[in-house]
Amino acid sequence: MTPILIKNASIVNENNIFMGSVFLQNNLIAKIFEGTISTEQIENLPSETRIIDAIGQYLLPGIIDDQVHFREPGLTHKGTIHSESRAAVAGGITSYMEMPNTVPNVFTQQLLEEKYQLAANSSFANYSFFMGASNTNLEEVLKTNPQNVCGIKVFMGSSTGNMLVDNRETLEALFAKSKMLIALHCEDEKTIRENLQVAKNNFGEQIPVQQHPVIRSAEACYLSSSLAVELARKHNTRIHILHISTAKETSLFESIPLREKRITAEACVHHLWFCDDDYQRLGNFIKWNPAIKSTSDRNAIWKALLDNRIDVVATDHAPHTIAEKQNSYLTAPSGGPLVQHSLVAMLEFHHQKKISLQQVVTKMCHNVAELFQIEKRGFIRESYYADLVLVDLNSPWTVTKSNILAACGWSPFEGVSFQSKVTHTFVNGQLVFENGTINESIRGQRLLFTRS
Repeated sequence: MTPILIKNASIVNENNIFMGSVFLQNNLIAKIFEGTISTEQIENLPSETRIIDAIGQYLLPGIIDDQVHFREPGLTHKGTIHSESRAAVAGGITSYMEMPNTVPNVFTQQLLEEKYQLAANSSFANYSFFMGASNTNLEEVLKTNPQNVCGIKVFMGSSTGNMLVDNRETLEALFAKSKMLIALHCEDEKTIRENLQVAKNNFGEQIPVQQHPVIRSAEACYLSSSLAVELARKHNTRIHILHISTAKETSLFESIPLREKRITAEACVHHLWFCDDDYQRLGNFIKWNPAIKSTSDRNAIWKALLDNRIDVVATDHAPHTIAEKQNSYLTAPSGGPLVQHSLVAMLEFHHQKKISLQQVVTKMCHNVAELFQIEKRGFIRESYYADLVLVDLNSPWTVTKSNILAACGWSPFEGVSFQSKVTHTFVNGQLVFENGTINESIRGQRLLFTRS
């Protein structure tokens, strides 16, 4: 493995920005040089060291995405671990955590380990996979190893297959007995079904997509999220509520140091970027569950993100084919591809002065690593794994079908011009993405966790 020196970068790390250089060797960050690196220091490095001059660029820890759907096994016409992790590293994501609603649903330890083997053979980025919970597999869920699995996933709203967990007794037992982090999709199924019937009564089978946030309403989200918080407090369970989409839900979370929290929350890029006005233009291509809602909801999510009630930013990357998305509202699936554009979207918000570079790194790198207790990742520190991304904040480009790497071949950001560009992505000290080119031979590692 060729050692690499990234020199003269503006390093963004642990709420600081400083000029420096980073030496990568044997998968790790071997040395950090603050200030201008000297000729003598460079000459003392191994002779085969590759030098990348990053003058004018920013070096960040690799992005860790705690919620993706890469569709393998069983839904590979939409995407695969190989295709979607390829798009991820092009977007600066060096590690991801993937969800269990593939086909078959990941309800057994054997099926979980089979996904890890798929990733070992095909993933460009580092990986972990959630164990799925159902109404009937509690015993199997409790076998999950907290040291090499990111968490348990519970859908308290409908999903692929048999993944809806709506039995109160099952939820009580899971919250009481699980020693692992439980990640939650919170939408109240009964409320959604009632709202859908009202929409069918009003519109028949031709429901306009603008009804999506009415059907999958703020009340449906809050009912479910508040129940999750109630159960977590009752049993002292460690829970992480995914993709917060409403102002009302933000009141459930506290602005206290992350290390003190047992209840944490995530915002997704699409809930920070889009609002219900965008359905007219983008239709089913921004149909997500939970739904993109009002401008006031979006503003409240931003407020909660910045005051630390919401802890991390992720994607909920969930590709579907263009043909599937072009179906009517009732038959078009929910979800969309985001891993290639999540970092540059957040950097666009930085250009708009909505968020600092240090906060972007905190929410997309540091906090994810701390929240999940990931071993030696998420920070630019000596002896940590060399998961890094170089970005040019002044290199405008436009998203077009020709530069989209997700297998589905579309993006809700098509036509958007971003001011920032990912130029280099390093996974375990290896240069996997460089100025538009992927090194097809590189594979990531299984994430490990510092918990018993």
